[in-house]
Amino acid sequence: MICSLKQQPGIALSTSDVVLRRRSHSNPPLLPLQSSLLLPKKEEKEAKRRSLISVHKPLHLCSTAKNFSPSSSSSVGDDDLVSAVRPRRSSIIRCEAYEADRSEVEATPSEAAKKVKIGIYFATWWALNVVFNIYNKKVLNAYPYPWLTSTLSLACGSLMMLISWATRIVEAPKTDFEFWKTLFPVAVAHTIGHVAATVSMSKVAVSFTHIIKSGEPAFSVLVSRFLLGETFPVPVYLSLLPIIGGCALAAVTELNFNMIGFMGAMISNLAFVFRNIFSKRGMKGKSVSGMNYYACLSILSLAILTPFAIAVEGPQMWAAGWQTALSQIGPQFIWWVAAQSVFYHLYNQVSYMSLDEISPLTFSIGNTMKRISVIVSSIIIFHTPVQPINALGAAIAILGTFLYSQVEFQVVERVEPIDIV
Repeated sequence: MICSLKQQPGIALSTSDVVLRRRSHSNPPLLPLQSSLLLPKKEEKEAKRRSLISVHKPLHLCSTAKNFSPSSSSSVGDDDLVSAVRPRRSSIIRCEAYEADRSEVEATPSEAAKKVKIGIYFATWWALNVVFNIYNKKVLNAYPYPWLTSTLSLACGSLMMLISWATRIVEAPKTDFEFWKTLFPVAVAHTIGHVAATVSMSKVAVSFTHIIKSGEPAFSVLVSRFLLGETFPVPVYLSLLPIIGGCALAAVTELNFNMIGFMGAMISNLAFVFRNIFSKRGMKGKSVSGMNYYACLSILSLAILTPFAIAVEGPQMWAAGWQTALSQIGPQFIWWVAAQSVFYHLYNQVSYMSLDEISPLTFSIGNTMKRISVIVSSIIIFHTPVQPINALGAAIAILGTFLYSQVEFQVVERVEPIDIV
């Protein structure tokens, strides 16, 4: 018989102690038997001379028996009840104990440590997103070529992950042709959404783009309702009213309104809705997730976007604009381009990694707070003029997004488990 005991600080057990677990709830759960019942006197005296075991490591008890009678039996019940074996007079049961190495014990992280980890994820996610939006807007103001800027962001992230896989910093995912085939529509939608959002920020303020992008839940419900035939309860539809009303109010009162910028944000919303739909339906059950999933998505999106970027803008326009930006900004412009490319990949990578650690509801709340931090920081840094009614529209839209995430989570939780890719 081998069993393991987890000791509490301040409790000392000698190596001659044997513990049995009783079925009856009326008896104490642990019953130490005297060593004289099982051990000869000589061995008992020798056991008493031994030092007490450590209370910092689990104790494993091992008993061996010799010369059992044919009628003896030993059984283990469903609830791990261990029955003692009654030997004949000449039988001897030796009880030996050894301590497990601390590395063998799997430590369970405490709730406090888990909360700290989630807090670090959120803080890193928000900070990286804010930095990306600031440098991205600086680059687009000096170098208004959103197709190339989008391509550089994907290229930088793809290169970073390829190096990580080659140097084994990150374990490379095991993929096949079926995986990439399923990922292709997700990558198409991701590419369209990424480029459209970059085009929007090249024409309007960062805050305005993110206010319009907060209306993504409305697109999600409308696409699911009219294209996929899904139905939603009344609270879901009601939660869309402040989102639509807030976005409309912010758009009407925007001082630097631009139709291309507005349509870019709207197209980005629609594309990301389809990306989520394709991802949830096609990638469900796939072994690749987290940062490796986003890395594969970036690589495929880069392959899709590059020829279109060359066709729309072209190397001649890029070269001429690059010289102009360098002459106006100076060498620090190169740092801006590198920073916006690196931080774009990092903030997306952290957001995908956080999905493995937190619930969908927590992620939705974090996404709402992220948008608030981006809007506020961009207004402060770029001195964006904001009218009170415009700020009111933004607040209503963001509040509606938060309410939608609450209602959606409650509805989905009642119907089916949630799977997020």
